[in-house]
Amino acid sequence: MKCTFCSQKAVYPNLCKEHFIEYFERKVFDTIERFNLLNKNDKVMVAASGGKDSMTVLYLVKKWMGPNAHVEALVVDEGIAGYRNKTIEDLERFCKEHGVVLNKCSFKEDFGQTLDDAKEKVSVRPCHLCGTFRRALLNKYSQGFDKIATGHNLDDECQAIMMNYLRSTIELSARLGPLSGVGAVKGFTQRVKPLFFCSEKEVLVYTLLKGFSVGYTECPNVTQSYRAQVRDFLNDWEAEEPGVKLRIVEQFLEQLPSLKARFGDAVSLGICSRCSAPSTNKVCNACAFKEVIT
Repeated sequence: MKCTFCSQKAVYPNLCKEHFIEYFERKVFDTIERFNLLNKNDKVMVAASGGKDSMTVLYLVKKWMGPNAHVEALVVDEGIAGYRNKTIEDLERFCKEHGVVLNKCSFKEDFGQTLDDAKEKVSVRPCHLCGTFRRALLNKYSQGFDKIATGHNLDDECQAIMMNYLRSTIELSARLGPLSGVGAVKGFTQRVKPLFFCSEKEVLVYTLLKGFSVGYTECPNVTQSYRAQVRDFLNDWEAEEPGVKLRIVEQFLEQLPSLKARFGDAVSLGICSRCSAPSTNKVCNACAFKEVIT
């Protein structure tokens, strides 16, 4: 099959390498501009892991912002044996090649335990504990920055929407969208998702065509997560009904203003009495878990 726009061989789905890269980057840049995710003078911290999504975001945010922009990366070492070390090595090399400052933090330093050790001391699934700690550290170490850019893609957003629906926690969906979390709150760094409309497959193809040295190995804990079950269900549905993930997300965006209006109080933040981080409870979830595991 040939590319729709030229005579070159198509790579995915009907575009050649050059035109697919152009299409993908334009989609990301259009998302940034349509939702005003970033401004050229913003200080941006990119939540980076060394995986395909975060590496793509880091590269494209820096490209969109321009050569004189203030863009740094932050990697969280959860302490997952045989997994995270390799992705951090890839990320260190990538940041060096592209002139990006790489900041590092870890569960061990901030919470006293690696994820491998901590998950044995709590009753929740590893991904729940990991997500709680990661969000806390990303916010803590992005203070002083205007935005924190994450690698959440179309598949991730669709999964989150469905999970909240299936769990009857629809109020949590008010925090989703291209600009996620709670904005304009002291101590909270606004999170943005430039890959919001990019599918998992598109990100994979982009990194392969660009020749990024990234890890494609899945976290060993993901199979224990509820998200993995929802992911597999959505992948099967997408195979039968191509485009269903995009339609779910587009329909959700139409409903998002109403969700924010209805559940606005549900996302108002106070201050954790222990670490002073923004929290919906007197003691934030990260501090509550820390007390259990240490």
